[in-house]
Amino acid sequence: MTDQAVLDTLREAFTIALKLAAPLLIVSLSVGLLISIFQAATQIQEQTLTFVPKLIIIGLTLILLAPWMMTTIKDFVTSHFHNILNFM
Repeated sequence: MTDQAVLDTLREAFTIALKLAAPLLIVSLSVGLLISIFQAATQIQEQTLTFVPKLIIIGLTLILLAPWMMTTIKDFVTSHFHNILNFM
């Protein structure tokens, strides 16, 4: 493989990693913000209050997005396996 092919593969891998992580990070950030606003409004300062809702919502998000995530990863891996076979 050439240097440019390796750099292209790394760039695509980082792009896919960001694309896969973004929905989970956005959901986690949104839930955390809503719970922080709730805590500020009710003056409840329990640190563990954010953990359980985030865990549940992220778990549900993973269940809903798992087929799309697996398809994205599968397409990336199979395309690069074909590229490796073409170089040999």
